[in-house]
Amino acid sequence: MSDQLRPRASLRTAVVWEVLKDALDRQVKATGRDALDVLDTGGGTGNFAVPVARLGHRVTVVDPSPNALFALERRAAEAGVDDRVNGVQGDILALFDVVGRGGYDAVLCHGVLEYVDDPAAGVRHAVEALRPSGALSLLAAGLGGAVLARALAGHFTEARHALSDPAGRWGEGDPVPRRYTAEQLTGLVEDADVEVGAVHGVRVFADLVPGGLVDTEPGAMEALLKLEAAAAELPAFHSVATQLHVLGTRRA
Repeated sequence: MSDQLRPRASLRTAVVWEVLKDALDRQVKATGRDALDVLDTGGGTGNFAVPVARLGHRVTVVDPSPNALFALERRAAEAGVDDRVNGVQGDILALFDVVGRGGYDAVLCHGVLEYVDDPAAGVRHAVEALRPSGALSLLAAGLGGAVLARALAGHFTEARHALSDPAGRWGEGDPVPRRYTAEQLTGLVEDADVEVGAVHGVRVFADLVPGGLVDTEPGAMEALLKLEAAAAELPAFHSVATQLHVLGTRRA
C-alpha cells in the first residue's frame, strides 16, 4: 500500500486501493503499456489520482469544484507527479464537454453517484469514456451501513426510514442524497454494458470501531485492516458496509 494511504486514512481506502492497483496491473499486462490513461471523475483533491500517478500512469481528474482542483494541483506537485496529473473542471453528466469518449484504460467513479440527478446516465458516461476492455472502478454509499449506524446510535426511527426510503435516506437532515444496495449498483453497471468482475464491501467495521481503540491498542490498526480485507468480498457483509465497490470491465 502506498504511504499516502497510511495509517488512519487507510481504514477508509485500503480495500479499494488494493483492488484498484491490481486492476491497473492487469490492464498494464493486457495492453502492453506501462503507462495507462486513467480518468478520475469526481476525483477532488486526488486521494486516488495522486497514488495512481505515482505508479507511473497519466491521470485526468474531472471535478466541479475549483477549490478541489487547486488542492489537487498542489498535492500532485508535492508528490512530484504534476506532469502526470491534469485537473479539469466539470461533472460526469457533462463529461464529454471536457474529455473525449473511448480514450481511457480505466475510469474511477468514486463518491459520485450519491449526488448526481441521473445515476444511470452517470454510469453510462463513465463507461463510454473507456476503451474496449477498460476497467471501471465504482464506489458509492451503501444502504445497509447507514441503517446499522443509525440503529447503533439509538436512532431507530431514522434507521427504519432509511430502509423504506427509495433513496436510502434516513431523514431530511441526511447529508447523503442517495444510497445503494449491491444489487442496485451492479444493475446500473450491467445495464451500461459492463461485465462485473467483483463487488466489495468497504468500511464494514472501520466506522463502528471506536477511534481510541485503534489508536491505542498495539497492532489494532493492522488487525482491523486485515479484517476489512478478509470480509470485503464476502456477500454476507455487503449488506452492512458503509460503502460498496464494484469493479467491472467494458465489454469489447
